[in-house]
Amino acid sequence: MKLFQEYEMKGLRIKNRVVMPPMCMYKATSNGIANEFHYTHYSTRAIGGVGLIIFESTAVSPEGRITGNDLGIWDDEHIHGLKKIVDACKAYGAKTALQINHAGRKSTVETCDILAPNAIRFSEDYRVPTELTVEQIKKLVLDFKKAAQRANEAGFDALEIHGAHGYLIHQFLSPLTNTRTDQYGGSLKNRIRFLKEVLEVVKAVWPDEKPVLLRVSASDYEQDGIDASQMVQIIHEIRDYIDIAHVSSGGLLPSKVNAYPGYQVPFSEKIRNECSIPTIAVGLIKEADLAEEILSNQRADLVALGRELLRNPYWVFNTAAKNNDDGYIPSSYKNAF
Repeated sequence: MKLFQEYEMKGLRIKNRVVMPPMCMYKATSNGIANEFHYTHYSTRAIGGVGLIIFESTAVSPEGRITGNDLGIWDDEHIHGLKKIVDACKAYGAKTALQINHAGRKSTVETCDILAPNAIRFSEDYRVPTELTVEQIKKLVLDFKKAAQRANEAGFDALEIHGAHGYLIHQFLSPLTNTRTDQYGGSLKNRIRFLKEVLEVVKAVWPDEKPVLLRVSASDYEQDGIDASQMVQIIHEIRDYIDIAHVSSGGLLPSKVNAYPGYQVPFSEKIRNECSIPTIAVGLIKEADLAEEILSNQRADLVALGRELLRNPYWVFNTAAKNNDDGYIPSSYKNAF
């Protein structure tokens, strides 16, 4: 099966094509430090055979958290707890990436200001954010840079920039949430500027041999919002700064989405073909046959199984066993098969 073939990007060799995507656990301490829950959560998936584990959304600043119990990477004190988990995952053969993020207007942290491109709230259930000044934007760019440096110190094999799901970078990208009239708003080039500045500073400090991933929402599911064709334009603009696109959709507004197994795969296929860039496909993928179809028909290079890996951390070696490939099953577990 192609699902169990190795994949290499830059200097990173992944043992199979299965990715655990970032999924918020909301289990960190109030100051963003990882704990034993995270150690168990991630190392179990590594034992289960996942090729690449992308750690959940990790805030580059305190006000950048989605909730008060998000992981953080805004202080050196966060490095040790993350490194312990990274080392455990590597010991079981998995590669690791850290997703760094700023929630923008979708932050629910009551003790911090909410910051966004404009003072437009996500919904009536959210507070109205403060519109960012140019000086504050420059500081946020530096926050991403410092977060990348700390992620490298923690030993991550790759870094993912979260530009999707309605968080800050996505808020800058979409004309529905960015109505600025300065150099960060208006034209597509201006709306891309914040993302591009983040990628530039990250590239300056992130090791060349380690890949940079970008999570994107390929559709806002709203009239006049980002669609797949515009996302292709966006990726063309920043193509030189990233190594793989992790293709999702939605999250900008509380929009209704018709979700079904593989519903986001066409976005991945379009971006892969039109941008000549490797992609990770995601979207209610839980069956090996669907994952194999996506890979074999070159609709993506890697497949992410989110909810399925929450339900079954041993999905990889269970699937391998069903296909008479016991190479993924740790010796301690082989008596079960």
